[in-house]
Parts: sequence; C-alpha cells; structure tokens
Amino acid sequence: MDRTDRKILDHLVLNSRIAMSSLAKLVGMSAPSVAERVRHMEDSGIIKGFTVDLDYSKLGFSIEALVRIRPLPGQLHIVEKMIIEESRFTSCDKVTGEDCFVVRISAKNIQELDIIMDPFHERAATNTSIVKSSPIRNRQPK
Repeated sequence: MDRTDRKILDHLVLNSRIAMSSLAKLVGMSAPSVAERVRHMEDSGIIKGFTVDLDYSKLGFSIEALVRIRPLPGQLHIVEKMIIEESRFTSCDKVTGEDCFVVRISAKNIQELDIIMDPFHERAATNTSIVKSSPIRNRQPK
C-alpha cells in the first residue's frame, strides 16, 4: 500500500461506483493502471466488496440507535442468535468489557424500538443510545 493506493481507497469509500477513468483523473494515473491497483487490492483482500450506503430515514426508519447488550449467565449464544435473526439490527460487534455486543439498529419509531428490544430484556441487560447524527461514517483510517 502506497500513497496512491490510499488516494484510490479514499475516493472509492466516497463513491464506489466511480468510473475507473474518473478515478484515474483524480489520482493522476491511467485508467488501466488504476483498474489494476483496484483489482490487486480486491485480490489481496483489502477491498472486500463494493456496497451501497443507504439513508435509512428515507426508507421509513426515523430512529437509529446503538445498543450495548450484556447477556445474562448462560444466555450468550441465545442472545447472539436473536441478534443475527433480527433484520433491523444493521451491524453488530462482539466486544470486550462489561458488554458482549454493541449493535446498531434502525426502527420506524420509539415504539418499534421498544418492540424489537423487549424480547432481549429477559435474556440480557441492555443500554440504548439514540443516534442524533453521525459526523463520521465509514472513514478510512490512516
């Protein structure tokens, strides 16, 4: 990975659908050279795929929340399965510390958030924080 690869990644993170010719102009290279670098980063696993960044609020999900989940004794695998099976969880990280999971959830409103979280309360302690805004999303670390 050199400075040019990082520039390519910076632009791909912002717009993964950018044409190789446009990307080449932005980084000062030929399109075939940029395409080869992108292909190399895919082959080496640096780029795992190209995705769409959805605006969940425009899909009717006006609430986004971060939930820390600490399963009760003996409930870890059951809680993990519940998380995986709930489609409104948009991400989940297993973490160290007091909690076992940190999840991101999208819901239509507070009532729906309560309905989603209610089954977890008999198997885990939860702590929910409503997301007000996300000043940084999916930024490439440097």
